[in-house]
Amino acid sequence: MDMDIPKGTIVFTTVGRPQYGFDVFSTPLSLNLQEFSEHRLTDGVSVNFNAQFTGPDEQHRLVYVSERSGSSQIYLDSDPVPYSAPEISLFHDRPIVRDGRLYFISAHEPSDAPFKSWSALYTLRLELDAADAKTLSRLTPYGCVDYSPSLSQSGDLVAVASYGFRPWAGEFHHLETDIVVFRLSDPTNRWLVCSQGGWPTWSGDSVIYFHRQADDGWWSIFRLDLPSKFDLSPPPAPQRVTPPGVHCFTPAAMHNRPQVAVATRRKGDIYRHIEILDVESGRFYPVTKFLNPNINHYNPFVSSQSGFLGYHRFRGESGHGESIIPHLNLISSPIKGLGMVRVNGSFPSVSPAGDLIAFNPDLDSNGGVDIVKSDGSKRWSLLKGRTSFYNSWSPKEKNVFFTSIGPIFDSVKSTVQIARISFDLKGEDDVEVEIKILTKEETGNNAFPSCSPDGKSVVFRSGRSGHKNLYVMDAVEGEYKFNGGIRQVTEGPWIDTMPSWSPDGKLIAFSSNRHNPDNAEAFSIYIMSPDGSNTRRIYVAGAEGSEEVDRERINHVCFSADGEWLLFTSNIGGVTSDPVSLPNQFQPYGDLYVTRLDGTGGLRRLTWNGYENGTPTWHPVPVPELVNSGDKLLGRFDEPLWIKCDF
Repeated sequence: MDMDIPKGTIVFTTVGRPQYGFDVFSTPLSLNLQEFSEHRLTDGVSVNFNAQFTGPDEQHRLVYVSERSGSSQIYLDSDPVPYSAPEISLFHDRPIVRDGRLYFISAHEPSDAPFKSWSALYTLRLELDAADAKTLSRLTPYGCVDYSPSLSQSGDLVAVASYGFRPWAGEFHHLETDIVVFRLSDPTNRWLVCSQGGWPTWSGDSVIYFHRQADDGWWSIFRLDLPSKFDLSPPPAPQRVTPPGVHCFTPAAMHNRPQVAVATRRKGDIYRHIEILDVESGRFYPVTKFLNPNINHYNPFVSSQSGFLGYHRFRGESGHGESIIPHLNLISSPIKGLGMVRVNGSFPSVSPAGDLIAFNPDLDSNGGVDIVKSDGSKRWSLLKGRTSFYNSWSPKEKNVFFTSIGPIFDSVKSTVQIARISFDLKGEDDVEVEIKILTKEETGNNAFPSCSPDGKSVVFRSGRSGHKNLYVMDAVEGEYKFNGGIRQVTEGPWIDTMPSWSPDGKLIAFSSNRHNPDNAEAFSIYIMSPDGSNTRRIYVAGAEGSEEVDRERINHVCFSADGEWLLFTSNIGGVTSDPVSLPNQFQPYGDLYVTRLDGTGGLRRLTWNGYENGTPTWHPVPVPELVNSGDKLLGRFDEPLWIKCDF
């Protein structure tokens, strides 16, 4: 039960997400597709995306997803209150309004097995009375996974990208979904019309366009012509309608024109743009390249009469006043009394008193180490211009914490050092900092420090033996301490990493692939005594010996304040939305979970979205009232790095 889970605050990071600043925009579509004028349709403040027009062209009404309340909820037009129910679901996507009903993807019901997404298609009535109470109807069979719904012109047929009842295979560059069609009147009778495809969109009631990465490597749009009789006969093979040499994704077909709006990536251009493809002539008509040449544009949609084109993008200067990225952002939590806060940075660590948070603002040479007040009101830089990562406070010394200085995700021989940072806040803007290196430069890659509860020792990961194992050293002098300040506590040809000391000092939790050293992608939770003895594995995805547990990718483990629970990031929930429709995510399957230390279960999922959530820390102090203070929002995020245009 939720009451058994310790309260307090979880602080974590979400890769790239603080920079998004998305708003929904539209432009009229002239018949010659030569004249465009952009208009913002959403509030200019929140993160708003994945919209659809909901009525006749002249009404210009909108349904869309916004994260303004701390989770992805569905909004209609300018109504400030979400139409979806946050108490039911913290993830909604791809909403559609048709004939008085709302259709959308939600991920609030657990899957029937690990490594299956929770994403499924639901519907509810728009006009509700008290008896309806926003009752959801699930259209996706339980145990099945659906993404990206599209309704046909008549509203009788639904197309989805679906895994069916198959488990997720671990891929995320190109989801191995199929195109499935069913009637709204009989959603259990599903017709697999095409293998390997995503993001379907109807033109009329008999043509579906979708995206797929073609055999030549280019993301392309395909057309599928369905037979007039809806039955189980084999459908014809789809036809590719976009050429090699240009990536095309997330199509939006028109019902009364032989045209499809697509997002494109072209050689020589680092930005994603919206174009109109004339299917008959094969000609592309650029749209956003003329409007905003140096901004990425995502996920086009078209009005019912093809008079307007919509999409979302970084708002730039079009918002109300100067948009900022808060240092700290309150996120909706599925557990009452357990606060969740997203930091604009990575590897947060909360001070023992709960008044300060140390974090790494970036993970490149422009990074370093910052601290921020726990209400987000003030930030100081303690180390600048040095790649730094992973922070851990001393529980006993005031204003002392430990970090790693050097390149992240590098070889065992790369120079990465554990540093002890002490500081004194002398005034509002004056901070005195002392940095002391605790590891020897010639020892190679030393990282991921965690300080013991008594403040005397630091456990960390080192590659000095040729393998990445765990060591414990003196917290003040490090390995420079006279008569030896360091000892090895794990040893083997595998990776032991990201250790975390339990609050009572009796255990160290860490991530390791020691159960399968040849697989550097699969990590599980292990715990041991501080001297390296009594090591055992915590099974999360299944029972010992099962196929599921060897697929676990679990990292960033830490303890609750009472030492009874573990917090971690994992891939066991699969992928929640199509990664090609989003900016770059290194691991879009990363979500936060908690489970009991004693192995009696209690597994609870804490995050649902299409992003990579990670580097969490758990502190017993409740979330204070946050101050909206931060950096200017500049839209500094990347297109998916795995989309290549140089072949």
